[in-house]
Amino acid sequence: MHQLILTFSCDDTAGIVHAVTGAIVACQGNILELQQFSSTDTGRFFMRVEIDVPTAPEEFRAAIAQVATRFAATWAVVPAGVPTRTLVLVSKAAGPLNDLLFHVRAGDLPIEIPLILSNHEQLGRLAHYHGIPFEHHAVLPDSKPAFENRIRQAVDELGIDLVVLARYMQILSPELCTDLAGRVINIHHSFLPGFKGANPYRQAHERGVKLIGATAHFVTSNLDEGPIIEQNVHRVDHSATVAELTSIGQGLESDTLTSAVRLFAEKRIFLDGIRTVIFH
Repeated sequence: MHQLILTFSCDDTAGIVHAVTGAIVACQGNILELQQFSSTDTGRFFMRVEIDVPTAPEEFRAAIAQVATRFAATWAVVPAGVPTRTLVLVSKAAGPLNDLLFHVRAGDLPIEIPLILSNHEQLGRLAHYHGIPFEHHAVLPDSKPAFENRIRQAVDELGIDLVVLARYMQILSPELCTDLAGRVINIHHSFLPGFKGANPYRQAHERGVKLIGATAHFVTSNLDEGPIIEQNVHRVDHSATVAELTSIGQGLESDTLTSAVRLFAEKRIFLDGIRTVIFH
């Protein structure tokens, strides 16, 4: 038996589920998990199916291809359990990277990281401890294009499916955002009200916020405005110091980023215009 994951999206119409499940039955497949959603906002249909099939994956793909053609669908069939090839970009903050590496080593985050790129050298020891190649390149206005070309090169040469900005404190160019659209995940703090610029946790303390949080999203050329994947919040009060807010907030950022990466690796994220459909 081959365990596969089918992702399928198209304009919503009658007969989609019947056609897809019919193709699975015709291949003597067994459905392990099926989730679907029809968006009334965009008129799109989304489906994620985990299947056991006795036939070769190529035969199953051929059967699904016929259904996809009928509905003009965007679709993919991938083996379940194969780690997602992930390039991680970092700066100085260790928390998000350390959380990713911990869960990879624990075996509950299905990604593999063949390379970590950074604009600072501080996290090299952490990468080397986990046996992951690490490259440090200074990123200045005149060297930024070269660094982004190194990212493109790594994506091509290493077969990268996902790029993760684990507190990488540089803005990607619009050109790189376009080149890697739908494949770059970023994490940032999110407060109500929002605070931008330096020392957001100090600003939050000064304003006496009652909720702090974090948002993981796809990267687009519009800074911090890409489709949202995952969010978490934590209630605080006036007694929390700047250091306590920082500790809580950074922990939320790490947890939220890891959760978003897991959703991507398990093929549970669908883009629906400027928002996402998530099958947990």
